[in-house]
Amino acid sequence: MKVLVTGGAGFIGSHIVDQALEAGYEVCIVDNLSTGKREQVNPQASFYEMDIESPDIERVFQEENPDFVIHQAAQSSVPVSVHNPVRDAEINIVGTINLLEAARKHDVRKVIYASSAAVYGEPQYMGIDEIHPKQPLSPYGISKYVPEFYLNAYYHLYGLKYTAFRYANVYGERQDPKGEGGVVSIFVDRALAGEGLTVFGDGRQTRDFVYVKDVARANIMALTSGDNEIFNISTNEETSINQLIALMNNALGTELKVKYDAPREGDILHSYLENTNATEKLGWTPRYSLQQGLEKTLHFYRMSE
Repeated sequence: MKVLVTGGAGFIGSHIVDQALEAGYEVCIVDNLSTGKREQVNPQASFYEMDIESPDIERVFQEENPDFVIHQAAQSSVPVSVHNPVRDAEINIVGTINLLEAARKHDVRKVIYASSAAVYGEPQYMGIDEIHPKQPLSPYGISKYVPEFYLNAYYHLYGLKYTAFRYANVYGERQDPKGEGGVVSIFVDRALAGEGLTVFGDGRQTRDFVYVKDVARANIMALTSGDNEIFNISTNEETSINQLIALMNNALGTELKVKYDAPREGDILHSYLENTNATEKLGWTPRYSLQQGLEKTLHFYRMSE
């Protein structure tokens, strides 16, 4: 069985590639290396450097004949989506349609798609479940939501099965602290550089932090279960930024300097995703606590210095 992983040189995608190979799948990767890194391409996988919206995608399907597609490649920056919504849509919407077209023509069994918690917008209640109203607040949130409709349409039109995952705040090894890096990678980078941390607001805002290896495992499980479903992939817990800093202090055995700045406009105050659906229908639960995931992440970056 062969799996095509788009974005397989990136943060989450490279972990999926590793776990797919460990599970005995053959793997091929499509990545344009705009945010992915060549050194993160697993040498056991075949690699194609290209955009997902390129007509050349057809050639990859002809040559590799994958049984499954795990689609992680995306324009993932909210500010970039606001600045250039046309390019954002070209990659996230048109690029996904391009993949679905190739998948149906080449008899792919199933597509697994990385959506985002950004589809929900401002939480209307806590413990955001999959039926929570969708009111994305950015072009990025819209461009991650629209392909969910295409997945459903391609299943009904062509029988192409799918699973879509709405990720919470993913963190872990290989996350780039520069640019649109998550708060964990930014904090880890600054802490190991001996720099202080900047918190926007009072630090009581909460997020749902899920470890990248747990996220990768959900994707591998979806190859054989959870057909035609949409799942939140999360820890079901909210952690404040102040709690995150306390956990980092504990892991580092230090006391990080923290500067509190004005809140950023548009930032959501509290958020966590309900994961009961994934637990019951996919059989997935996170294995790593935030403390365990932070320790592994810190160890990785220390070794990389």
